[in-house]
Amino acid sequence: MSLLVVGLSHRSAPVSILERASLPSDTQAKLLQDTLAAEPAAEATVLATCNRIELYADVDKFHAGVAELSTLLAQHSGVGLEELTPYLYVHYEDRAVHHLFSVACGLDSMVVGEGQILGQIKDALALGQDLHTAGRLLNDLFQQALRVGKRAHSETGIDRAGQSLVTFGLEQLAQDTAVENWAGGKKALVIGAGSMSSLAAATLARAGVAEIVIANRTLARAERLAEILAEPGGTGVAARAAEMVAVGDELGRADIVVSCTGATGLVLTGDAVEAAAAGRDEPLYLLDLAMPRDIDAAAHRIPGVRLVDIESLADASADAPMAHDVDQVRGIVSDEVAAFGAAQRAAHITPTVVALRTMAADVVASEVARLEGRLPGLDDKQRAEITQTVRRVVDKLLHAPTVRVKQLASEPGGAGYADALRTLFDLDPETVASVSRADLNDADVKNRGRV
Repeated sequence: MSLLVVGLSHRSAPVSILERASLPSDTQAKLLQDTLAAEPAAEATVLATCNRIELYADVDKFHAGVAELSTLLAQHSGVGLEELTPYLYVHYEDRAVHHLFSVACGLDSMVVGEGQILGQIKDALALGQDLHTAGRLLNDLFQQALRVGKRAHSETGIDRAGQSLVTFGLEQLAQDTAVENWAGGKKALVIGAGSMSSLAAATLARAGVAEIVIANRTLARAERLAEILAEPGGTGVAARAAEMVAVGDELGRADIVVSCTGATGLVLTGDAVEAAAAGRDEPLYLLDLAMPRDIDAAAHRIPGVRLVDIESLADASADAPMAHDVDQVRGIVSDEVAAFGAAQRAAHITPTVVALRTMAADVVASEVARLEGRLPGLDDKQRAEITQTVRRVVDKLLHAPTVRVKQLASEPGGAGYADALRTLFDLDPETVASVSRADLNDADVKNRGRV
């Protein structure tokens, strides 16, 4: 296993850099295709969220891999390599596994314990599978990361250590008031109809807002979300859809605005916010969860406006208390990293063991054929007994060494045992490689669709 991750997040880079480096979905696809075309990488996938961009790859050379992945991130993000480099972090092999498992559990999130990251990891794996850039290693890794994240949430109280970004953002807007008391009876405008916007709309509905307007570039998606919210089996809130061209008018009627779109430019300008805030008795509350930002940062300086965005959320969450549950999750992560590493090292030697047993079977077949030529008078029963005896002898001779070598290979530093086995038995490297390729193809078929 030569797993490498190169990335940047809210922990390593200021929001201004993250905002400029954000990757739209079509850019992510091009990044993965170019990564596979690069010499050091055999497979790759990218985890891109509002506060992190991480490129995962299976590489055959560490230094060349770091250089290539860093360059590719710079090229596709549009931030120059010299400017981007100080904010990049690099994790390799077990450290890379530890990092992803920690991310999956919410330990590396802006709001500790938030569960949305699991959906984003699932999307990252699905993208790699759809583009055929994720092979056996990344399939195994991301599938296990999802299981580790779910385990952390089910076995510990990590959910109590933090809330979702939406809930945390609304709490910052409400300040010292309970969200339900603050939001009750207000009119809300949600801009966007993706997963984050949908979560925000549902959260506001549960908090007791009087009305929710959903504005989206695709009106049909806004209408569908509004229908779901208004259904008797849903939240039952009064909800309707609006086209994006109507956002200015809706802004003037709203008390709370949550925006999270994939737009590359501003959705709400400072002038639009200032016009909507003019003449109000109550503040206009704005929550911007988009990266790059949807709402002009100048809104922070407009009287009668309270804006919470990714940058202010990062500042607010920096001093959040760490619960005892976080220590429990860290223990789970450490155990799972060790187990994953052992399984990968054991799997690494499997093609060599299979090749050895294949060679042994060929030797048995060759010797039985030679014996038949020298003793043509053997009947079927005698021939079968001799063949079975030779096979038993070979199996008994190989059993202990192959079991032991798998055990040794699963331990740290055990990767060299596969090389030793190939050398001792003079195994054809191409035979071993062909087993590995067949293994990889089988794994790809089995893993596709499992996310």
